[in-house]
Amino acid sequence: MAGLNDMQDLACRHVDGPLLILAGAGSGKTRVITHRVAYLMDEIGVNPYNILAITFTNKAAAEMRDRVNNIVGEGAERVWVSTFHSSCVRILRRHIESLGYTTSFSIYDSDDQKTLMRQVFKAMNVDTKQFKERSVLAAISSAKDKLITPEEFLLNAGADFREKKTGEIYKEYQKQLRKNNALDFDDLIVKTVELFQNNPQVLDYYQERFKYIMVDEYQDTNMAQFKLVSLLAS
Repeated sequence: MAGLNDMQDLACRHVDGPLLILAGAGSGKTRVITHRVAYLMDEIGVNPYNILAITFTNKAAAEMRDRVNNIVGEGAERVWVSTFHSSCVRILRRHIESLGYTTSFSIYDSDDQKTLMRQVFKAMNVDTKQFKERSVLAAISSAKDKLITPEEFLLNAGADFREKKTGEIYKEYQKQLRKNNALDFDDLIVKTVELFQNNPQVLDYYQERFKYIMVDEYQDTNMAQFKLVSLLAS
């Protein structure tokens, strides 16, 4: 393919089965993904509707879509190119009712999270000298990245006072989010994984749809993102 070296060309022409690309910064990994999308559509005749390309930022997603448009032209707009979080929002807006939320759920940013955490601290009489909102939110975010529920968090805490208290705060924080029909940023991925695990028919729909899945900057995926991709790809 024009503009690619031999190894890049080889990667673009790989069609069936998994492929991991390891290369340094600026060596054209993203270019390989965009050219592979074009190759699948142009040469193999894959329906763009069946292709998913995940990136880490909205800017990267927009650039990738532009690049595919330039190479292929028609049909490129039907390729699902987006970030992990944007993909999950699209899926949850359609199916989240089965998890007890409505499809008009709010997405809390960091300011909303801090406001909610202040309310939780007040309701639970948390000693703000011992516990800081920011550090508790960081602990909750870290747990969600590893798909650890509040119940599991409490179980793992054992007799450790700080961990136990953090687990109780985490549980109350989730309870209030649900009451407000809201998700925080980490929940977008956690709840999509939960949706897929609890609803085989929804998972089946997306597995059938996404026959070709490409993840840019794969080395940066956390446990929750990895689980999401492996569910879709299984």
